[in-house]
Amino acid sequence: MITQILFYLFAVVLLGSAAAVVSARNPVHSVLFLILAFFNAAALFLIAGAEFLAMILVIVYVGAVAVLFLFVVMMLDVDFAELRSGFQRYLPVGATVGAVLLIELGLVLSGWTFATDSAHLRMSPAPVGMSNTEALGRILYTDYVFLFQIAGLILLVAMIGAIVLTLRRRKTSRHQIIRVQTERAVTETLEMIPAPLGAGVASMGGYRRPKVAEPEPVVAEEAEAEGHGHGHH
Repeated sequence: MITQILFYLFAVVLLGSAAAVVSARNPVHSVLFLILAFFNAAALFLIAGAEFLAMILVIVYVGAVAVLFLFVVMMLDVDFAELRSGFQRYLPVGATVGAVLLIELGLVLSGWTFATDSAHLRMSPAPVGMSNTEALGRILYTDYVFLFQIAGLILLVAMIGAIVLTLRRRKTSRHQIIRVQTERAVTETLEMIPAPLGAGVASMGGYRRPKVAEPEPVVAEEAEAEGHGHGHH
């Protein structure tokens, strides 16, 4: 009886916090409601006996993803009023996409049939002499190992695509030249200044010394061309 009360309590709070995530006007409040939803989902996993999934949900999603969202929202100066100004302009397109997704979900649910032994499997106890984590690992890495690897490859491609799309090469940005750093001598990095007694730093030119011009980085194609040229000689 207590388990059922706790289940419905966490489920109601989970649904309410999920609705608040998409309805809150303040993005910081949305992230906080998202964290609340994650905690309630972890509690539901604990009630179902999946303690490993509950801990993963709290550690990975609450401890990393949601906190990252919160820092990004708080640190980036995003003009949300400007973002909301184009809401009515894109409303017909968004409503069309939403209607198509709703129809597709309806078609999927209408044609869904449960297996004959689904009720028995749902109420079956955990394997004897095996923890929940071990049972989950055996299923994931034996029966569904290829699907697991495909999911990892998809995430890798998505990560590489995000890096490529956001990479911007700017001429004003300073890059680290490893060759210059390893070839420099002590006299180029350390300067001994004879400071007379009672003299201040400002009278000796301050902390900022004359800036030495750094050589331009050698492009890989130019280096290859020079190497081939020396080889012919």
